[in-house]
Amino acid sequence: MAGRKLFIKTYGCQMNVYDSERMAEALAPEGYTPVETPDEADLILLNTCHIREKAAEKVYSDIGRLRPLKAGRPGLRIAVTGCVAQAEGEEILRRAPAVDLVVGPQSYHRLPALLREGGRAVATDFPAEDKFDHLPRSRARSAPAAFLTVQEGCDKFCAFCVVPYTRGAETSRPADRVLREAQDLVARGAREITLLGQNVNAYHGAGSDGADWSLARLIRALARIDGLARIRYTTSHPCDMADDLIAAHGEVDRLMPYLHLPVQSGSDRILRAMNRRHTAADYLRLVERLRAARPDLMLSSDFIVGFPGETEADFEATLALVEAVGFGMAFSFRYSPRPGTPAFERPEVPQEVADDRLQRLQALLTRQQRAAQAAMVGRELEVLFEKPGRLPGQMAGKTGYLHAVHAQAPGLAPGAIRRVRITAAGPNSLAGELVAA
Repeated sequence: MAGRKLFIKTYGCQMNVYDSERMAEALAPEGYTPVETPDEADLILLNTCHIREKAAEKVYSDIGRLRPLKAGRPGLRIAVTGCVAQAEGEEILRRAPAVDLVVGPQSYHRLPALLREGGRAVATDFPAEDKFDHLPRSRARSAPAAFLTVQEGCDKFCAFCVVPYTRGAETSRPADRVLREAQDLVARGAREITLLGQNVNAYHGAGSDGADWSLARLIRALARIDGLARIRYTTSHPCDMADDLIAAHGEVDRLMPYLHLPVQSGSDRILRAMNRRHTAADYLRLVERLRAARPDLMLSSDFIVGFPGETEADFEATLALVEAVGFGMAFSFRYSPRPGTPAFERPEVPQEVADDRLQRLQALLTRQQRAAQAAMVGRELEVLFEKPGRLPGQMAGKTGYLHAVHAQAPGLAPGAIRRVRITAAGPNSLAGELVAA
């Protein structure tokens, strides 16, 4: 199989980015090397996401665009992986004859064997074995900022969410395996690691001491790895923000002052309908405790507007929560009905009403984001430079608050961390200048 070419299209979340990297590594011993376009590939992987409405239809549309390519190259193989694969299963093979393999997110370690077997196949079971045990232990050269999955699945069953059905129940990787992979990433060039999980702060991985480790204990152990300068984690649930994790934000210098903490709504009535298991007041108290531990903590969040049954009063409660917290950045969406979820059959808010609310919410969130960025002007911040910028001699990187920064830094290598004075704030990034050592 030597000399074969692999093209991966990754949809959706950061965990899918991580999964795509691991699939590429699993296929490397089979002779597959990555390419930038599907035209030159021998194997095309569509690593899919099922969170948003019509996700499956977008995948079928992409498969349709690939059909002529496969018709002209009978040896080309196409695999659909990820959460749409898990949700659709055999239906993908029925609707899309161009597809050879359908592989769920818990089974992608089986890709090499499935490819060797030939033919068409579906692998969407939740296997008893840990897929990470079957993946290569040695990783490719790492980017300065790397992802590391530590937890998968979710037991919360929010009424709008498909994750429990596509990723399964909450499972956590053993702590020693996470630490070994983190050490390997650092040895290969990572300076920052983001710990990933659908509900990452529910992490309870087995430790070598026989006890289950919390995410806070794992973070403290990671902070002792030489060369690892920055630690982040995403995505969290407010109900799993334990006391020791709040304390870690104030005590672990390498844990960055940025936290993505989805709330979804500011209305208690809608939060109950969503099965979020917390109130708006619970969330505000949690924010107060986090900021007491780390006063410079920047928060981001997720919001859904137009959830079934949402009234104008419910929406106004969301605006009030946003005003009370003050977010550095946020992601907001119109409710997207997902088949199989409890909310799917509920009457929807009229689209024009939901769209109007989304525009109003996004206007407020944009004002807060730009105010947070403007407040950085004049400050000196540590920036992890990751790649060359668009201009000659320019490098691009991120602050501890996850703001994108570009600065003139000729000769600086990716992975360098330098102090930067912020000189200007644009809509999506900051400009700065290196501070002399």
